[in-house]
Amino acid sequence: MELSFIEYQKEARRTANTNLSERMVYANFGMGLAGESGEVCDYLKKVAFHDHDLDKEKLADELGDVLWYIANLAEAAGLSLADIAVGNIEKLRKRYPDGFDPARSKNR
Repeated sequence: MELSFIEYQKEARRTANTNLSERMVYANFGMGLAGESGEVCDYLKKVAFHDHDLDKEKLADELGDVLWYIANLAEAAGLSLADIAVGNIEKLRKRYPDGFDPARSKNR
């Protein structure tokens, strides 16, 4: 199954708690994003420093949780994941027109 960003954002919103005030929606999704990002970091720490093998399914599961919070935070703010993705690529193409360059990274 393939999903566009638009389809994913719609599906993610379907499972979000909408019975919160606007401020609490932002807090819920922002804090959830931080928590799930921390879970990704903690998992990768175990791979890097505790000699765990990388389980791609586990990583994908954790990244999916991060994506869910990103999609819902964007939706709550009236932003499109597709537009965010395009804007990010445009920014990176300006910053690194020939691909990543350590010198350009240091002298931004």
